[in-house]
Order: sequence, then structure tokens, then C-alpha cells
Amino acid sequence: MSARLFPRDRDPAGRTDSPIRITVDGEPVSGVAGQSVAGVLLAAGRTSWRTTRSGAPRGVFCGIGACFDCLLTVNDVPDVRACRRPAADGDEIRTQSREEGV
Repeated sequence: MSARLFPRDRDPAGRTDSPIRITVDGEPVSGVAGQSVAGVLLAAGRTSWRTTRSGAPRGVFCGIGACFDCLLTVNDVPDVRACRRPAADGDEIRTQSREEGV
């Protein structure tokens, strides 16, 4: 995703995407309505958002909700799979470590 968003009526590709804004660990991140939380994070350049007990970084692994690598906390609900949950405008996301969740 480009860091530059065009107004709908001037988008040369004719997209009708609706921009959204979420907060990740207190920092604002922009995305597009319909993207998964993982998609928004990846488009923003984040490749990991959870750590294991050993401190190893984790992000998207399978991308279909079968593993537990992309877990994070969304609106105070822990252990949400980022690849399965659609991002919503105003979501508050917190990264988590192995001790906090699964």
C-alpha cells in the first residue's frame, strides 16, 4: 500500500477504498477498510508483533488462522489472530508476548 492516499474522485486506478486508522501500541497506523489487521500491519512495514518466551519475534506465518504466530490484543481482547480479523476504524491494537496469551 502506498503511503500516499488519493481522494476517491482523483484516484487514477479507480479504487474506492475507504481509509481507516487504527492504533498499534499507541501509534497511529493507516489502512484500508476490508484489510485484515495483519494486512494493515504488513502494509505499514511491521513484520512481527508478538514475541515468544525466548524473545523470538512472530508475525504472520500461515496467514489462514491455523497457527498462533500472529496473535495480538484488539480492543482489550487478547489472543486475536491478526490474519483472520478485519481491521476496523478506531481499533486499539497491542502487541503481546507469550506470557500474556496462548
